Amino acid sequence: MRSTVTTQPIPAGGPLDDQGAPAAGQPPPGGAPPTYGEVGLDSMSALLVASLRRGGSRFFEARCQWPRWHPLNERRLAVTHHPLIMAESTRQLAAAVQLLHLPQPYGAPLLPLSVGLGVDPRTQPVERGGATDVAVRVTVSDLLLRAGGLAGYRVTAEFLHAGTRFGTCGMVVGRPPAPGPMPGDTLPAGLLHPPPAAVGSPTEADVLVARAPQGRLVILPRDPGHPVLLPGRPDVLPLLALLESGRQATLLYRGETAPAVTGLAVRLHGPVSSRGAVLDVAAERRAARFAVTSGGQTAATGTVTLLSAAARG
Repeated sequence: MRSTVTTQPIPAGGPLDDQGAPAAGQPPPGGAPPTYGEVGLDSMSALLVASLRRGGSRFFEARCQWPRWHPLNERRLAVTHHPLIMAESTRQLAAAVQLLHLPQPYGAPLLPLSVGLGVDPRTQPVERGGATDVAVRVTVSDLLLRAGGLAGYRVTAEFLHAGTRFGTCGMVVGRPPAPGPMPGDTLPAGLLHPPPAAVGSPTEADVLVARAPQGRLVILPRDPGHPVLLPGRPDVLPLLALLESGRQATLLYRGETAPAVTGLAVRLHGPVSSRGAVLDVAAERRAARFAVTSGGQTAATGTVTLLSAAARG
């Protein structure tokens, strides 16, 4: 997403044509939710966006429903939602905004390239019923056009519950950094998956990392076709699966529990094989950095932010 691109505002009237003006013949935007197929899902059950409405030239208002029994959540009567549900909601909102309000991309589909989120544990909702209603304020910026086609953009989402903001998520969408998958690293012998509780996951199927005999971590999903993290059994790890791998590796490395995580971020530098990528974690004060190596190259880097000891009580 560099050079030969122009940054354009998003007009209030609708999608852009090749000259940056509202495109003719487009249906007026409304509050109806996108269909699950329009945001790249395999089933209606995975759809988190309940409505999306334009509120200005680059602002949108949305509503999400986060089910208590979402596959990533712990099986408890009172549930604090998994942070990746916020990231997946942002991805779905970005896909819906792109479909309804932005120019069509040229060539291959655009994909999330980086994502960063933060949650406030003091205002984060706890769900005891069927689902949490979440209001979302969505801003689109850094719109990049090349030859009239969409080349990239940024989405920032503010999440509110009962009128109080509890989290934010920013996502950059654009061209993947390489045209195809890199070869995976050779898997060492004797790999062992940690128990789910050690990586902050509810079930064994959610575990994405494994330990080599010397203690090194690799990405080796227990369920290669996980419906949320790895839908369709991809050869290349989606960005959110990398984010979750970094979260799990940090919890395992630091000996922390899931509620300690208040921030997550990851940036994609190249394609990451779904089996055998190496994950290195370096501890910092109240945080950890992680790097993913695939095919001998650093393919992703990220950070995990943790609560201070004082904040944990």
